[in-house]
Amino acid sequence: MATDPQKPFSERHIGPSLSDQQKMLSYLNLKNMDELIQKAAPKSILNCQGLDLPAPLSEEGFLKRAKELARKNKVYKSYIGQGYYGTYTPLVVLRNVLENPAWYTAYTPYQAEISQGRMEALLNFQTLIMELTGLDMANSSLLDEGTAAAEAFHMAKTVNRKSKSNTLFIDKNCFKQTIEVIESRALPLGWEVIVEDPKNFDFSKEVFATIIQYTGIHGEVADLKSFIKKSHDHNAIAIVAADPLSLCLLKSPGSMDADIVVGSTQRFGVPMGYGGPHAGYMATKDEYKRNIPGRIIGISKDQHGQPALRLALQTREQHIRREKATSNICTAQVLLAVMASMYAVYHGPKGLKAIAERVHLHTRRLYNSLKNHGITVSNSQFFDTLTLKWNSKKEADEVYKRCLISEMNLGRLSETELIVALDETTSLDDLDQLLTAITGKNITVERNVSGSVLTSKQLRNDDFLPQSVFNSYHSETEMLRYIRRLENKDLTLANGMIPLGSCTMKLNATAEMVPVTWPEFSNIHPFAPLDQAQGYQEIIKEFEGWLCEITGYSAISFQPNAGSQGEYSGLLVIRKYQKSVGEGHRDVCLIPSSAHGTNPASAAMAGLKIVVIRCDESGNIDMNDLREKAAAHKEALSSLMITYPSTHGVFEETLVEICEVIHQNGGQVYMDGANMNALVGISQPGLLGPDVSHLNLHKTFAIPHGGGGPGMGPIGVRAHLAPFLPSHSVVPESGPERGIGAVSAAPWGSASIIPISWGYCAMLGTEGLTRSTQVSILSANYIAKRLADHFPVLYKGATGFVAHECILDVRPAKETAKVSVDDIAKRLVDYGFHAPTMSWPVAGTLMIEPTESESLQEIDRFCEAMIDIANDVQEIASGQQDTENNVLTNAPHCLNHLTGDEWNHPYSRSKACYPLNWVHEHKFWPAVGRVDNAYGDRNLICSCAPLTDYM
Repeated sequence: MATDPQKPFSERHIGPSLSDQQKMLSYLNLKNMDELIQKAAPKSILNCQGLDLPAPLSEEGFLKRAKELARKNKVYKSYIGQGYYGTYTPLVVLRNVLENPAWYTAYTPYQAEISQGRMEALLNFQTLIMELTGLDMANSSLLDEGTAAAEAFHMAKTVNRKSKSNTLFIDKNCFKQTIEVIESRALPLGWEVIVEDPKNFDFSKEVFATIIQYTGIHGEVADLKSFIKKSHDHNAIAIVAADPLSLCLLKSPGSMDADIVVGSTQRFGVPMGYGGPHAGYMATKDEYKRNIPGRIIGISKDQHGQPALRLALQTREQHIRREKATSNICTAQVLLAVMASMYAVYHGPKGLKAIAERVHLHTRRLYNSLKNHGITVSNSQFFDTLTLKWNSKKEADEVYKRCLISEMNLGRLSETELIVALDETTSLDDLDQLLTAITGKNITVERNVSGSVLTSKQLRNDDFLPQSVFNSYHSETEMLRYIRRLENKDLTLANGMIPLGSCTMKLNATAEMVPVTWPEFSNIHPFAPLDQAQGYQEIIKEFEGWLCEITGYSAISFQPNAGSQGEYSGLLVIRKYQKSVGEGHRDVCLIPSSAHGTNPASAAMAGLKIVVIRCDESGNIDMNDLREKAAAHKEALSSLMITYPSTHGVFEETLVEICEVIHQNGGQVYMDGANMNALVGISQPGLLGPDVSHLNLHKTFAIPHGGGGPGMGPIGVRAHLAPFLPSHSVVPESGPERGIGAVSAAPWGSASIIPISWGYCAMLGTEGLTRSTQVSILSANYIAKRLADHFPVLYKGATGFVAHECILDVRPAKETAKVSVDDIAKRLVDYGFHAPTMSWPVAGTLMIEPTESESLQEIDRFCEAMIDIANDVQEIASGQQDTENNVLTNAPHCLNHLTGDEWNHPYSRSKACYPLNWVHEHKFWPAVGRVDNAYGDRNLICSCAPLTDYM
C-alpha cells in the first residue's frame, strides 16, 4: 500500500488538519477540544474517561489482520439453498458498481435532479420484478425476503376490506426464516398464525391473507393456481414468495392471479455474504399500488418538459402517518438492487433464461443419476432443489459427512432429509463430485437427459423483458459505458460534501471497503456450519465487544438490518422482558413530538399505544408534560423513545433525569442511536439510563449509504435485556435461547458489511474515535457561527452551542422574497452541493451535518455558497432580482437548458451555472431541471421504456 506509515489513519479519515482544527476553535473563541465539549454537552452525560480499545492499526495492519481472519473462513461449495445461492457477479458490475465510490457513497434519491442515474437503475429493477412476477407494480427493493413477506401481510391487512379476520396462513414449505420473521411480526399485533401444508388447508377458519412458497423449501413446484383461487374464494389476499431466477422458466404468479409477490434478488449477481445485504422485492396489482411499502421510482418531467425520474407516492409514509403507518420502512437496499438490475441488463432476457435453463438441466441430471443409483428423491417436480431422504438418521449423517469431507455443504431439513440446491456456479464436475459423495461410489452424472419434470402448464410461455435497456448492453464495452453514463448523473461523496443532518455522510475509507469482496467473506452461506465461519465469528465477537465498550451496553445483536428494524427490535426486546417479569400488560409508549417518524410507526408495529410528549420552544422535551404523562400511565407504561442528541441538533440537559422519570414509573427507555456520532468517546449512553439503543452502522460507523441502502441497525442493551435479544431458529447459536424471534432473514443481518465498521474502529482506536466525535461537533458549530448572520440557527444548547448538526431557519426567505426551502436546496446543486436535510424535524428549515471527514476548505466552500444564496434572497427581497424569474426559483440549471437557443431569464447564463469562481474547478451538471412532483403522481409510470417515449 502506498500510504505514509508515519501518518495514522485518523488523519486520513478526519478532514480538517490539526492546524485547521485550531483555526476553527479560535473562530469559536475556544482554546481546545476539551473546552468545546464542555460547552457543547452537559456535564451529566460526559461519563467517558477513555475507551478501553486496542491500539489503532495502520491501513496495512488492518488489511493484514482482515486477511488472517478471512483465511479462518472455509469457502465450501454451497448446496444449502433456502433462499441463498451461489452466483457470479459480472466483473464489470463488481468493479464499476460494488467497488465504485461513485455508486456506494450516494445518498437516498430524495433530491431527484442529482439522482437520475441510480433512479434509472432502480427503475430497471422495478421493471425486472414486474416482468418476472407478472404484476403491475413493484417497489425499488426491501430489506430481505423474510421482512418483505412480513411487510406483505401488513399490506394485506390494510387492503383486505372483505375480511375482519386477524388470522393469517403460512405454507409450511416456506423457508424457515421467513416463517419465523412473519411470526415475530404477528405476535405483538395479536394476529393468529396457521402454518400448514396448503394441500391440506380447507379454509374452515377465516384468514385475511395466505402465503405460499414458489418453489417450496423441499424444491417442489407448488400448485399456485388452485391455491390462489381457494384464497380468493375465501376472501383472503394471496401472497407468493418466489425465486426470481426460477421465474425465468416458471409461469409467473401474476398470471395465476397472485395479489402480492415477494422474494430476494440475491442470486442476481449479489454474493451470499454470510446473509447479506441483499435486495428483497415486492410486487403487487395496480389496485394496491398506493399501499405498497418502501420506495417507488416514478417517471415525471422537469420544468422544461423533459422526462425525469423521482421518488413517487407514499415513499416516506411513516413520516406522514406516524403511528397509523402500515410500515416503518424508511430505507431500501439500493446498492444491491442496482447490482441485481445491472445483472439483468448485462445478461438480458435470453441470458437470464439460459442461466435458469442450465441450472434446471443440471438439477435434472443429478435427479436422474440419484434415482438410478437408489437414492430416494422426495420431490419430482422441481426447478433447482432436490430433497433426498433416507430410512435412518445414521444414513443421512454419513452422506452429510462425506459431503463435508469433500468440502460441500448440503442443507438439512430433518434427521433423515437433506437438501441439494444447485445454482449458476454449479458445473458438471461439481455434479460428479456431489454424486460420488452422496452415493459413496466413484461415478459421474448422466450427461444426456430427455423429457421434462415440469408440465407445459407450469412453464412460462410468454416473453419477458422486451424493454430496450435489457436488450442493448451485452458486451462489456457497452455495459461499462452504460454504467458510467448513469454514474455521471449522480452527485455523491465522490463529487463533494453531502451535508445532510441526521444522516452522517462521512468518509467510507477504501481500506475498510476492500475486504467486502474477498471470496472468504462474500461466498459464505448464512446457514453454513459455524466452524466454517470462524473468521466471521471472531470479527462479530470482537466488534460486539468494542461496541459494548463504546456504548456502555452489556450485549449487542447485529440481526436488525436497518435502523427502523433496530427500533422495532429494541421495543420487542423491552416487551418480552416485561412479560418475563409479569408486566406484559404494559403497552403505552411515550414519544416526543419531534421524533423521527419511524419511532411511532415502530411502536405501533410492536403493539404499543403512542402518547405524544410535547417539546418546548428550544426543541427540548417538556419535562412537566413528561412527568404528568408518565405518572398518568404509570400502570401501563412500557417505554419512552428518545433521540439523543435530540432531533433538533442539541444535547438536551435532562437525559439522565428523563430516564429516571421513566424508570420510576415502571417503564424502559429506548434511545435512538441515529446521532451516536456526537457521543463516541465522550459519552457511554448505556451507563446513563437508557436501556436499549440501536446504532446506525451506516451513519456513525462508516458503512456507505449506497444510494439508500444497505444499512444496519444493531441494538445494544443493558444486562437485564440481554437474554431477550433476537434469536434465529435456523442458527440457534446466533442469539439467546429466550430471545424474541427472528426480525431479519439472516442470523447476523447483513454480515458481509460488518467488517467495514470493524475496520473503522480498528484503525481509529480510542483516540481517533474520540477525535472524530470532537471534530464533527467542531465543524457543526463552525458552520452554525459562520451562517448565523445570514440564516438563524433555530436551536442551540444552554451555552449557545449545537451538537454535531444544526438547523438553519430559512423560513424568513419565504416571507421576504417568496423563496422556499426547496428553492435554496435546488440552488445548492448549481454550486455542486447536495442539499441538507429539508423540512425535518421542522418544516421550512435545513438541517446540516458536516461530519468529521469534510475538510475546512470544503466546509468553507459550502458556507460561501449559502452566503451567496442569502445575498440572492436579499436581492429578490429588495427588487434587484425578479420575484418569479430568478436564480433560486429556476434552480437547478441543467446543461440542456443552458445550451439551448432560448434564455428567457433576466440574469446571465454565467450567474446561473458558475455563481462563484471556484465552481469552475469542479462543476457538477444536474441531468435535469427541477422535477415536477405533482405531475408524476397524477401520471404514475413506474416501469422503464426508453425515456424518449415519455417526451
